[in-house]
Amino acid sequence: MGHGGNVIDELVTDHREVEQLFGRIEGLPSGDKDRKVFADQATMELVRHSVAEEEYLYPAVREHIAGGDALADKEIEDHSKAEQLMKDLEGCDADDPEFDRLIGMLMSEVRSHIADEEGNLFPRLRAACSADALDGLGDKVRQAKKMAPTRPHPSAPDKPPANKLLAPGAGLVDRMRDALSGRGKKD
Repeated sequence: MGHGGNVIDELVTDHREVEQLFGRIEGLPSGDKDRKVFADQATMELVRHSVAEEEYLYPAVREHIAGGDALADKEIEDHSKAEQLMKDLEGCDADDPEFDRLIGMLMSEVRSHIADEEGNLFPRLRAACSADALDGLGDKVRQAKKMAPTRPHPSAPDKPPANKLLAPGAGLVDRMRDALSGRGKKD
């Protein structure tokens, strides 16, 4: 993740990458160990994406869009649901009967969230902000994703300033754990 362009282009590209991972999961038979690898990769991408949105996108939505507070609150609520599913999924192996149920719920939740953002929030933000403002937000989102956690932390703050203060430390710990464990990598 980290593609260039304005914030909307950046986040839409993230959405497509996650959808590709979901497609890979769906293309494998139930119990296949690679389903867990792809689920971990999707989780890593989704957590970084969500943290960056919560740090920069949703504050911009609150500031620039009429009714932005309610819109941002709904998106954060969607993130909370997905994050709890990812946390529950973390403890499941691909052959655990719970895995298929949880990954199905996660894919449904994320796909609904993506459709809402791309069909409602992004067009409204594009109409409300200048191209320069959207480009600046894109840069901030890319920077945030580099430092963001890669594991779900459902009890972590999801609004500035606390999230901006705590996310880089959690991200460092998560990346170290991922490197040591090989999480998200195929054998």
